Amino acid sequence: MDNKNTKAKLQLIISMFIFGTIGIFRKYIPLPSSVIALVRGAVGALFLVLASSVTRTKISGTAFKKNALYLVLSGVFIGFNWILLFEAYNNTSVAVATLCYYMAPVIVMLLSPFVVREKLDAKKWICILIALVGMVFVSGVLNNGITNTSEIKGILFGLGAAALYAFVVLINKKIKDISPNDKTVYQLGIAAITLLPYTLLTEKITIAEIDTKAVLLLVFVGIVHTGITYYLYFGSLGVLPAQTAALYSYIDPIVAIVLSALLLKEKFGLFELIGTLLILGSTVICEVPLNKTKKQQ
Repeated sequence: MDNKNTKAKLQLIISMFIFGTIGIFRKYIPLPSSVIALVRGAVGALFLVLASSVTRTKISGTAFKKNALYLVLSGVFIGFNWILLFEAYNNTSVAVATLCYYMAPVIVMLLSPFVVREKLDAKKWICILIALVGMVFVSGVLNNGITNTSEIKGILFGLGAAALYAFVVLINKKIKDISPNDKTVYQLGIAAITLLPYTLLTEKITIAEIDTKAVLLLVFVGIVHTGITYYLYFGSLGVLPAQTAALYSYIDPIVAIVLSALLLKEKFGLFELIGTLLILGSTVICEVPLNKTKKQQ
């Protein structure tokens, strides 16, 4: 049992670390966000289908029929979530875009009374307010004012991506009797199918514009950041307690912030640091109750 938990924790740590690097890769792919999202979904789904074939794990058609509506909705939201997230990386720093994206737990809390009938207690309201204050610090408004249009667009794209991801989280709560692998295959495949007509209608890309470097990075993001990472991530969730998974998920933004400063030389000052602590601290407090954590150790 201990070995199983250790393996699951290692899978989760690796997946969160890889997720934290995707913003860096996006900066070096000179293609529209919709194209990157389309390829990510298609390659990721194909990889998981091949992995299922190698491990002789049958993908259930019956499970899809039972959850068709929710799988389609979540797949569509995932696709456009990626577009907004990649546009956030394109318009602002990786650190700011990632922290905007990590407002998703706050949005989930705000929507949960209406979608899944969960009540908001006083502690959650306090956490929401703290996170919102943190967002003000991260946005740079207190430091520079609203002067950079691109920066504001990046923040709005990041918050939009967070909202879509929040919907995905809430919809996933309604999906029943399906394995994590099967659910991911369907969601990634549906995301790719959704983005194909959208990309064809909105982007005009010729083969001459796509160089070898872009192709290699796209394939890498599709296989590593999507197929392999989602496989590791969902595999760990089936073993670890929800609170443990929530705590380890904060490896993602920490990696993104550190790498953006080291590799991209992006500015990250005192206001951004305060905002980071407020946003991540508030969500950790809400997701990982201290009394439950002690019982599980």
